[in-house]
Amino acid sequence: MTVPPYARGYEGFRGRIARTAGESEPWWPDVPTPPRGAPNIVVVLADDLGYSDIGPFGAEVATPTLDRLAATGYRFANYHTTPVCSPARAALLTGVNPHRAGFASVANSDPGFPGLTLELGDDVVTLPEALREAGYATYMVGKWHLTRDAQMNDAGRRHSWPVQRGFDRYYGSLEGLNSFFAPNRLIRDNSPVRIDDYPDDYYLTDDFTDEAIGMIRSLRAADDRPFFLYFAHHAMHGPLGAPADTIARYRGRYDAGWDRLRDERFARQLASGLFPPGTRIAPRNSERGLDVPAWTDLPAERRALLARYMEVYAAMVDNIDRNLGRLLAAIDAYGELDNTIVVFTSDNGGTAEGGAAGTRSYFSQFVHVAGLPATWERDTPLDPDLIGGPRAMVHYPRGWGMASNTPFRLYKGNTFAGGVRVPFVLSWPAGLPCGADDSGLRTQYQYVTDLYPTLLELAGVRRPETRQGVPVLDLDGESFAPVAKSADADSTHPEQYAEWGGQRGYYRDGWKLLTLHEPGTPYDDAEWQLFDVAADPTETEDVSARHPDLTRELAAAWEKAAWRNTVFPLTDASGRLNVRRPAESALSRPVTIPAGTPTLERYRSSKLIALRDADIEVRAVLAPGDEGVLVAHGDQGGGYVLYVEDGRLRLDWNEYGRLRELDAGPIRPGPADWTLRLTALPKFRWRVSVHADGTELAALDEVAMLVGMAPWTGISVGIDRGGPVSWPLHERRRAFPFTGRLHHVRYVPGGPADYAPTQIHKATEAATDVYE
Repeated sequence: MTVPPYARGYEGFRGRIARTAGESEPWWPDVPTPPRGAPNIVVVLADDLGYSDIGPFGAEVATPTLDRLAATGYRFANYHTTPVCSPARAALLTGVNPHRAGFASVANSDPGFPGLTLELGDDVVTLPEALREAGYATYMVGKWHLTRDAQMNDAGRRHSWPVQRGFDRYYGSLEGLNSFFAPNRLIRDNSPVRIDDYPDDYYLTDDFTDEAIGMIRSLRAADDRPFFLYFAHHAMHGPLGAPADTIARYRGRYDAGWDRLRDERFARQLASGLFPPGTRIAPRNSERGLDVPAWTDLPAERRALLARYMEVYAAMVDNIDRNLGRLLAAIDAYGELDNTIVVFTSDNGGTAEGGAAGTRSYFSQFVHVAGLPATWERDTPLDPDLIGGPRAMVHYPRGWGMASNTPFRLYKGNTFAGGVRVPFVLSWPAGLPCGADDSGLRTQYQYVTDLYPTLLELAGVRRPETRQGVPVLDLDGESFAPVAKSADADSTHPEQYAEWGGQRGYYRDGWKLLTLHEPGTPYDDAEWQLFDVAADPTETEDVSARHPDLTRELAAAWEKAAWRNTVFPLTDASGRLNVRRPAESALSRPVTIPAGTPTLERYRSSKLIALRDADIEVRAVLAPGDEGVLVAHGDQGGGYVLYVEDGRLRLDWNEYGRLRELDAGPIRPGPADWTLRLTALPKFRWRVSVHADGTELAALDEVAMLVGMAPWTGISVGIDRGGPVSWPLHERRRAFPFTGRLHHVRYVPGGPADYAPTQIHKATEAATDVYE
């Protein structure tokens, strides 16, 4: 029979419909199926890992897994990325230049300009979206950092979270950094994971690897289709930390210092062919604010302390490699490793954010707030034996960042090679076998946007032309599959602009135009430097005076590329790129948090106390013997915990690693009405006082404000979840849940401090120099 025209619900059905099932014919729509023999794809992205930090690129660190991949695959010695984190991730996952993708900078601002939407647009199709449409399973573990921080809380729109951008499953952190021993907030798919107390042997990279292996095993228990796994490490981003037994393997290894380490690594790089004979290592960084002293000029006791930081860093690289070995072994157990494309690279170069001396209090060093006094303490003098463990939030001094970027100049955040030239290893034995007559070394220039089209080409997958009915942006990347297949092939990416924070660059056919822009100063074409990187890959000799016409030509090319890629406006002294959208003011309204509420997200929590007065009101009813945490905010990097123990009300205040303990006196059974009051003082200080029924019980007359990204762990009510604020309390009581009736904790933000930035404020170097 014919389906009558007024029937509904049969549109598009290609079978036959009759009145009864026996007279009808079923039909099922096609399910996307990957091309026959399509490979698995594993992309491993390290964070802030320098060019020379793995064995195949010159390191002394034990990286046997990466050594094996490079020995049977390919080393791309001239691979470039963006100067900082979020832009690199956006470019990698979209194949679109970062500014066009909305990521001129890291996802920790919201100034209201097209290149700084800091969310992937509806007209950008991600790599997992393209692969999933072709039938791949798509998984991600680790660092996302492509969601504005104001949208990371539980009420935030999830349109820019990983599952909404093409991943079937996700486990990791939306943040740009995290603790390796007690991460402040992990997300599984679209929901936060509740962890009241991390075990003593917890380590974040191990956890991510366990989850990745579990995803693959779950897939193989049900299906044999290929998978795409994007493994985005938090390592090597600060605060640094590693398992104690791994650190012990490197004890004493770096006592000779960063100058010796650079020389040793460069010698191995030359011996392995990464650079041609005659290449000169860049001199020690000497630029103002980026300079590094000679190791031998430092006092012996200082050298002993600084070497500790690099031991931790090396242990983290070692741990990444060991976990990659575990992951590949799990794939090999299914007989699929030969038909798995494995890519290992970094988002940008090694960093200078640890400062000249390094730090044991990362969140006091990593502060970018206008007007911070010169007397601000950036390194809490903790016991050196704590470096690398859960009780110290550390980062290495920039001398080790310089060594990470051997043989290049400068660091993350710069458009010079130290910031943008990173290691890249590619392996696919079944599809790209490296023959005995091929060293596997590739020296052609390629860029981060090229990885997207390369993987689609190798997998035999076409990129969708629309996303949710919207035509997608054209690609900026070009597949470098021809380069992988032949060392004699030309680079597929002959030109590329660069920009971050006013640092500019332009590459064309072996020439590089670069600036080292002073933040807040006018843009002047006189600041351009020109390098013949075909002959001078370490960018040591500025030849702009010898080639003025070429300098002007490439400067004009940068200007045109900037307009074509949504780069403008550039940052300047107006501070307009440091503002937030007005709607964020809602995050600073008073809020009541009942007992049992999941831990508030970090950024949302910070808006309740940041650079202002605040009252934290506690309402509870106690029976004899009740005790426990009333409210906790922060961790070992800085924070506060108000609690009842042994019949007394106590406050432990963690001042970036320096613990201040306050006894507010005995408590009585019955209703309790307490207030923790933060009163802003000059020079980024607070007076902290504890009150009961309007009467002050005790006070700390002056403490350093918790600013920037501190407190790192968000607010917990009735327990100290995640990283402990007070280590002595943690040792005594662990998470110490409250045993009484805790009705709620109410945050009442007061007026801002006089020095709190307005919506638009005069920028300073500290305000604009944001690294993540």
